[in-house]
Amino acid sequence: MPRHHKKDSAPGGSQRQLRVGEVVRHAVADILSQGSVHDPVIQKHLITVPEVGMTADLHVATIYVMPLGGRDTDKVIAALERNKKFLRGEVARRVNLKFAPDVRFRVDERFDEAERIEKLLRTPAVQRDLAPNSPDSEE
Repeated sequence: MPRHHKKDSAPGGSQRQLRVGEVVRHAVADILSQGSVHDPVIQKHLITVPEVGMTADLHVATIYVMPLGGRDTDKVIAALERNKKFLRGEVARRVNLKFAPDVRFRVDERFDEAERIEKLLRTPAVQRDLAPNSPDSEE
């Protein structure tokens, strides 16, 4: 039997992936908040880094970002991609890993999804179903 067999991992990855992702997230957030990246688009926007996903081998970090207010997401992603090499080097300098992870930038869609669910919950049909004295409620 193989010594290392693949187990069902947690949805977000292993504890190690989650821990390293959080350390990388803090490093990227610090780099962006300190204004270390000399790009006019990045300096003009406040960028939130809500999550970093790491591959199982920790070689690729997918960094989810959202500019404040959700504006100019395409421009911000393009600016981050232009400065990918610098950001990777800064992450490697700040995070003690055997290999510097390759970085990929994605827009965080969770805010849009949360807003969509919030709108659904406010619809009259759902409000009627949630009312304590609705005819469909069982007591």
